[in-house]
Amino acid sequence: MANIKSAMKRAQLAEIRTMRNKSVKTGIKTSIKKFDVALESKDPEVALDAFKTAVKKLDKGVSKGVLHKNSAARKKSSLARKLNAM
Repeated sequence: MANIKSAMKRAQLAEIRTMRNKSVKTGIKTSIKKFDVALESKDPEVALDAFKTAVKKLDKGVSKGVLHKNSAARKKSSLARKLNAM
């Protein structure tokens, strides 16, 4: 463990940021899973709502710096292809 006051603060902030990032990533994964379940139901309206939610969460993750923009774009593209194939 750190002995210097500033190093202790940095460690504490890193832990807080890690928890926040983990929360955002978990929310993204959950919304993508809900989208997959909506696709299974074969209901276009439900799938479209789930798609919009997932895209919104991905964009929010990019704005918070949790995800890289290209990574989010790749995931959104994959979700859109699945939606269009339905």
